[in-house]
Amino acid sequence: MRIDPMMERRAFLLSSAATGAAAMMMPRLAVAALPRVAPDGAETPLNVMFYRFVQAELRRSPEFATNIGLDTGANADLRGKLSDQSAAGIAANRAESRAQLKQLEAVDRAALSAAERIDLDCVLYTRRSAAAVAAFDFGGSSYGPSPYVVSQLSGSYQSIPDFLDTKHRIDTAADADAYLSRLAAWPAQLDANTDRMRHDAGIGVAPPDFILDLTLEQMGKTATPAADALVVKSLARRAAAKGLGDRYATDAARIYTDSVLPALQRQLAYAKELRAKATHDAGVWKLPQGEAFYPVALKATTTSSMTPDEVHKFGLDQAAMLTARLDTELKKQGYTKGTVGERMAALYKDPGQVYPNTDAGKVQAIAYANGRLDAIRTRLPTVFDRVPPYSFEVRRVPAQTEAGAAAAFSQSPAIDGSRPGLVYFNLKDAGDWPKFCLATTVFHEGLPGHQLEGGLALSNTRLPLIRKLSGFSGYAEGWALYAEQLADEIGMYDDDPLGRLGYLKFMLFRANRCVVDTGIHHLRWTREQGIRRFVEQEGETQGFAAREVERYCVNPGQAASYKLGHSVFVGIREKAKAKMGARFDLKAYHDAVLANGRVPLDVLQAIGDDWVAKG
Repeated sequence: MRIDPMMERRAFLLSSAATGAAAMMMPRLAVAALPRVAPDGAETPLNVMFYRFVQAELRRSPEFATNIGLDTGANADLRGKLSDQSAAGIAANRAESRAQLKQLEAVDRAALSAAERIDLDCVLYTRRSAAAVAAFDFGGSSYGPSPYVVSQLSGSYQSIPDFLDTKHRIDTAADADAYLSRLAAWPAQLDANTDRMRHDAGIGVAPPDFILDLTLEQMGKTATPAADALVVKSLARRAAAKGLGDRYATDAARIYTDSVLPALQRQLAYAKELRAKATHDAGVWKLPQGEAFYPVALKATTTSSMTPDEVHKFGLDQAAMLTARLDTELKKQGYTKGTVGERMAALYKDPGQVYPNTDAGKVQAIAYANGRLDAIRTRLPTVFDRVPPYSFEVRRVPAQTEAGAAAAFSQSPAIDGSRPGLVYFNLKDAGDWPKFCLATTVFHEGLPGHQLEGGLALSNTRLPLIRKLSGFSGYAEGWALYAEQLADEIGMYDDDPLGRLGYLKFMLFRANRCVVDTGIHHLRWTREQGIRRFVEQEGETQGFAAREVERYCVNPGQAASYKLGHSVFVGIREKAKAKMGARFDLKAYHDAVLANGRVPLDVLQAIGDDWVAKG
């Protein structure tokens, strides 16, 4: 469960399309009329600098501009472009990030307001983190720094088809022309990725065999004849629906056949070369500089300064506590025999909890998930003063990427409200998602989790645009896990005791993520050891556990974000309760920790401590 891989620009989102939506549809904003530097019009020197940073990022990453609905006005030309992922493009991005870091470090903090200091600290963190990661001249990014530019979760081959299909709008002939332009630019991106794979392999950085197997499977599904290619069918279908004729389908098929498919086949051939020499070692410790890379990736994604050993112990302690609680709840429901993992595995097989592994069964699962979103909406005003003005929905992960995609994740809405926030479930095997597991994940990815927290950031009238678009996994995932807890506290499981088991099981799952991620990358666990931990401790299916472990192998550190972030949110709340007693107001607490948008965990702790002290 996590945020959108397309929003992967390190300097801004690290992970974060943990942004999202809530119950109401936002009136479409005139993006071109957005205030020049800040939503409240505060053209301070700091906000002017931030505005320049955002504009530079939009020009560097046209996909990013489209994702957030800012490919309009002066940036309308970006609708027909893709980002430069060549060695020269990477070098230029790093140089600009270093230059921005120097500008930020030169700012006089004493001249700033308290809110501006928070803004500065957040943007500084992104640039310092980018600089720390850039010291390792290999890899790419997915849900944070990845040692591998191409994997089952990273690379242009798997991101662009979904981007063109779901993010690039087709309303006019100009939109369709821009689509063709992007399609024609895709081969250069693919070849740049392939060149980067060669560079990395030359210094000893290549994915393990099982990651390459997944990657090859997905590449094979992408590198199909034009008649079966998503990027061709998507344009043909949508152009026809808008009455634009058959020309676009014909042109897309030609571009794909002449340029895209050969580039995909070149990448596929090189991935096969790598697979022939691949090892089975799962962790980054095996790579040159890998032991140094892991703590950097861990800090970049979690925004915590805990060491790998400290994170491992924290996970073990939390897992022990949650296992005891889950044991008690299982006994209440009559599950008394066997370990907690064995009893949870039995619940997974309960016929009343398993949707048929058919298209019809998967439609039922998605309908149920949307129903849980509807159910919690009416309860939000009891614990929140504000909900964001966006719409959202639950969808199934596209079939062509479900082999390697995350189990569930969110994608942000367009900032102008033209596209809803989306929650995706990977239903490759419906048995991985029994009914009792769906609700808590909806609350995590949707309301009151990613979509509420992220939507409030997008609609926050104080935050400069750069802060609206910034993301920190420790905060975003910590909040979303806290949201699961909050859903239980406001009664969402009072009539659904098996759903409460699902909630506690997934809380245990996040504790075990800390154990497994550090186990693989720091303690040299095998892939199989990681899978076994999830299966034995929680009763996970083999397929679900395998996809999780394989995700951690290409996104080191990020999996620990959830429980580490959750502990900070809960710690602040408990500290406030202890000091304020009967004066404690849950709505006021939520306002305090959400008012400044997404921040690193040390900044969140400082914000929380200040609020408690003033309370």
